[in-house]
Amino acid sequence: MVKLSYPVSTLVCAAFLSACSDNTSSVPETPEVSAAPAPAAEAAPARTADYSALRNAYFGDLHVHTMYSFDAFIFGTTSSPDDAYEFAKGGSITHPAGFEMQLQVPLDFYGVTDHAFYIGVLREMANPNSEISRHPVAAGMSTLGGSVERGAKFQEILAFMRSEDGLEINDPVIRKSAWDDIIAAANRHNDPGNFTTFIGYEYTASAPDRGNLHRNVIFRGDVGPELPFSRLDSSNPEDLWNWMDGNRAQGIESLAIPHNSNGSNGRMFMLTDNSGRPLDDAYANQRMRNEPLVEISQVKGTSDTHPALSPNDEWADFEIMPLRVATNLYSEPNGGYVRQAYLNGLKMQAEEGFNPYKFGVIGSSDTHNATYAGEEHDYWSKVGLNDATPVLRGSVPLAEPTPEGELYRDTYYDTWSAAGLAGVWAEENTRSSIYDAFRRKETFGTSGTRMKVRFFGGYELPAADDPDMLAQAYAGGVPMGGDLLAETDRSPGFIAWVAKDPNSANLERLQIIKGWVEDGEAREEVYDIACSEGTVDPETHRCPDNGARVDISDCSISQGIGAAELRAAWQDPDFDPDQHAFYYVRGLENPTCRWSTWDAIRAGVDPHPDLQPTIQERVWSSPIWLTPAQLR
Repeated sequence: MVKLSYPVSTLVCAAFLSACSDNTSSVPETPEVSAAPAPAAEAAPARTADYSALRNAYFGDLHVHTMYSFDAFIFGTTSSPDDAYEFAKGGSITHPAGFEMQLQVPLDFYGVTDHAFYIGVLREMANPNSEISRHPVAAGMSTLGGSVERGAKFQEILAFMRSEDGLEINDPVIRKSAWDDIIAAANRHNDPGNFTTFIGYEYTASAPDRGNLHRNVIFRGDVGPELPFSRLDSSNPEDLWNWMDGNRAQGIESLAIPHNSNGSNGRMFMLTDNSGRPLDDAYANQRMRNEPLVEISQVKGTSDTHPALSPNDEWADFEIMPLRVATNLYSEPNGGYVRQAYLNGLKMQAEEGFNPYKFGVIGSSDTHNATYAGEEHDYWSKVGLNDATPVLRGSVPLAEPTPEGELYRDTYYDTWSAAGLAGVWAEENTRSSIYDAFRRKETFGTSGTRMKVRFFGGYELPAADDPDMLAQAYAGGVPMGGDLLAETDRSPGFIAWVAKDPNSANLERLQIIKGWVEDGEAREEVYDIACSEGTVDPETHRCPDNGARVDISDCSISQGIGAAELRAAWQDPDFDPDQHAFYYVRGLENPTCRWSTWDAIRAGVDPHPDLQPTIQERVWSSPIWLTPAQLR
């Protein structure tokens, strides 16, 4: 194990990063084709200046809502897809509340994903010259006031949309105009080698119990379907996959990314299909063909795991949103978290020969302000005027207690996070290269900071500090997202590496999370494999506390503690060649203040006693899956 605390511009950076900047195929026919190919000696000539056969890290957001989303518009967002892309490239956008939002470092790729459900309709209702503005449910849309009035109008219109009369306002001409503009904006701002855009939208299905079944649909090319498939076409995600398969047959390639499984009330990763039938090979193949990725972290909480599902993981209680999306209803964890889905998928693979849950991971924001959601110290929140101030989002006390004596606004906004980011390893910053990275699952997600992670598995891996490590690892192993075959006479090796965000805190520890099936039971274990201080205890598999602390009075953090990079070569001490298993990397920063604590400090009040005062930002790699030796 090696701790690195020197700058990332050293020789080791060249080996791991390939391209070291702060800003920095074919679609498989079956879910088994997930490993990245070894870079070929006769690699195609560079198409852009940043091309690298050993791949660069790129950061982006694939979950952004603008004025065309029914909820974003009524919350006060009037920014267009063009505005959203200018923001991602470094421009400034005015928040509905009047303050400016601008990234410290531009993003590499971006996707506007407005709700297909009544896309563009509410914006047109606010146009007094439009025919739809004269519909009774549109009354008052052009003169809406503050968050209370907007919230009441939103509930009124949402109830109408969900009623039998809702189709009265589902104007196809309005929807087509909005969709065409979304496509045109993405194509206008796509700049190969510098900034990549993706045509996309959000499919907002939900279960009868209001469990969240939302997906973002991302298209590979510069054309999309005539209109996006929405919950008005069907609330069954399997029908969405059928539609995607039909588009693919016509040359329109896309993938769907489930999000907020944490708010699905256990519905996102069920052990039956939507009709209650047992899952089978056909279901698994179709789901993985259409959904190779899952969103692991965003504003509405993190979906990695839950303390009730991973009681032996000390870091499982991270940004847990306990409710179903847009409700005050409790969300059942069982069936709603990614790690458990991985475990259930392994069990199905071992017992029935198929796995519908071999997802790679990304993060994204789900902002409804046409922007990223901001950072912990500069949080712009999510839903426009509805949560634009610390009082509205419940982090700072009300001016006066309520008649019931409550000091804070009764809201679930205080369970929200300062978003997430998607990371990929791709040869260049182009649609085709980044999309192919999505397909082979060479992707990672962060809780918002720009940590980078590499992860390889194999039997002929070089030393972790070999200057030629990266080329050898691609040639002799598989990267994150890949499949590795177990061998009976030797244990595979793994190389893991994480680098800090240059603009965030130092790293505390590097971990590998293992899941496996033993005696018919799915099990998990967390192994620390590299420590910023000290060494891993071989009995507990834990690093010692590195002593990093946060001063809650001003959010200052310990200086000189932690690492700029952590990396390790590791072998599973409990390896069994006859077990199905998966491994993925989690990297943890030193503690820093949560956004709610920053709100309180700026307001001159104590942090909300019921909210976590600090967090540990983190990064997750996609897994590597191990197939037992007897199945070779």
